Amino acid sequence: MTKKKKLSVAYFTMEIGLKAEMPTYAGGLGMLAADIMWSACDIGVPGCCMTMCWQHGYMHQELNEDGTQEYSDIEWNKEDHLTRLDETVTVQLEGRDVTVGCWVYELKNGKNTLPVYFLDTDLPENSHEDRELTKRLYGGDGRTRISQEAVLGIGGVRMLRALGYDDIGTFHMNEGHAAFLTLERLRECDYQDDLVRASCAFTTHTPVPAGHDVFDYDLAYQVVGEDMIPWHIRDIAGQDRLSMTLLAMHLSRYTCGVAQIHGEVSRNMFPGEEIDAITNGVHHVHWACPEMTKLFDKYIKGWQKDPTLFEKVVDAIPDDELWKAHKKAKKRLIERVNSHGHEFKEDILTLCSARRVVPYKRPEVIYTNLERLAEVAGGRIQIIHSGNANPHDAFSQGVVQHMVQRSKDLRDKVSIAYIPNYNPDLAADLVSGTDIWLNTPMRLMEASGTSGMKATLNGALNLSILDGWWIEGYEMDHEAGWRIGPLDKAVDIDEYRKIDAEDFYTQLQFEILPEYYNKPDRWVKRMKRAIALMAFFSSQRCTEEYVERAWNV
Repeated sequence: MTKKKKLSVAYFTMEIGLKAEMPTYAGGLGMLAADIMWSACDIGVPGCCMTMCWQHGYMHQELNEDGTQEYSDIEWNKEDHLTRLDETVTVQLEGRDVTVGCWVYELKNGKNTLPVYFLDTDLPENSHEDRELTKRLYGGDGRTRISQEAVLGIGGVRMLRALGYDDIGTFHMNEGHAAFLTLERLRECDYQDDLVRASCAFTTHTPVPAGHDVFDYDLAYQVVGEDMIPWHIRDIAGQDRLSMTLLAMHLSRYTCGVAQIHGEVSRNMFPGEEIDAITNGVHHVHWACPEMTKLFDKYIKGWQKDPTLFEKVVDAIPDDELWKAHKKAKKRLIERVNSHGHEFKEDILTLCSARRVVPYKRPEVIYTNLERLAEVAGGRIQIIHSGNANPHDAFSQGVVQHMVQRSKDLRDKVSIAYIPNYNPDLAADLVSGTDIWLNTPMRLMEASGTSGMKATLNGALNLSILDGWWIEGYEMDHEAGWRIGPLDKAVDIDEYRKIDAEDFYTQLQFEILPEYYNKPDRWVKRMKRAIALMAFFSSQRCTEEYVERAWNV
């Protein structure tokens, strides 16, 4: 008989990015999940993570000379990273039993251990179709997606029971993909909504309506089955179609967005709903580069356990040592860029813009006026771009292609590199080696933007639209970077784009370039102010807020 075990929180997420060699993630959602789980382990939260064992998640990107891209799957062996467990459960999909197995990866920090469980349908007892359910993250049609989400939500709760977890304080849904866990909880609680609601919490991550999963009820009944879908489903998940966000929200005692402005945007998207906000953070221990880690160890004793000590950076670290540490990290980045055939220089102001390529992130906005950019740059800046576009998204693929073309158009005025295959290892070099971290999303479209936090941890200065986390960061300290564009809201997207681009050129010309080249002491002081922001923007602070407000640990 399995020993009964107790958990304060079971954190359900469709993806998690624990390391580059395990492509069980697609982007920021998975990276954030990993950072929060690491911090939960650090502070000793009695919890676990439940996710999916994707054979193919993050993809390898190759960039052709003309800017077109080719993508291939990253092959990996589960046995090299995970431990297979004996337990299996079944989930009914379209009336047939699908067997779900499980792997585990243990996060450890001293005496603290937090298991991450990976659900897997690639088992010999399943049909070929069912074995394919855990093959590709976010792949397939609506039928495949709803089946995958049933495996995560329903299968995940059943797996926890099979593993002996009979007492779980909070089931936390990291985005609506996991919302079907509420159906299994309803079954366990004799369909008493209040009991389920008391045991669940939910984080919504996207301010883009298209990012919220919605399924036709006919499809839901076909795949998940009438036995699993309660009679009052339309009252809790939407009258016309099954909204995974509404299902999660209406059966949770607590719902939050991932930045203060995102909480406001979410409340506008879902009028009448109670939506709080817990601003994201990043795992400072993992994302500090080796040079900064050495410096922090020397001058800020205890920073790994207590990131609030970063407030001491301004006075603790000598200017020259901070600059030397940054120069070493920058040297590593420049060498990496030049290995792709470029001729970047270590003494040139370097800007970096790297993230998953989707329309609202607008990485190409700085190329709105090529003549103006060339005039401002004058051979004094170099720009690094990176980011994968969905292979099936022609628009985003075109954005990358256009940016590669811009690099050729401006080659005599500005050095521009597009580095392929953006992944956590490359991201670590980018956020630590760049001088400026650039982020230019459409306003109210950037839920959080944790890459900017990773950059500030390493002394890079943000030059970003006031959206997501940077609204809070900039308000905390105007000296930690710069804002792009006006503070008020725009009425026309195209006009806003022109305003943002011109503001970028103007600040670069009259503030950033003169300061970088003529006032190095002032620049280093800004770097210190940027690093000091990590006293707040760590995933430890974020996780502690979850403990207090969402998990009731």
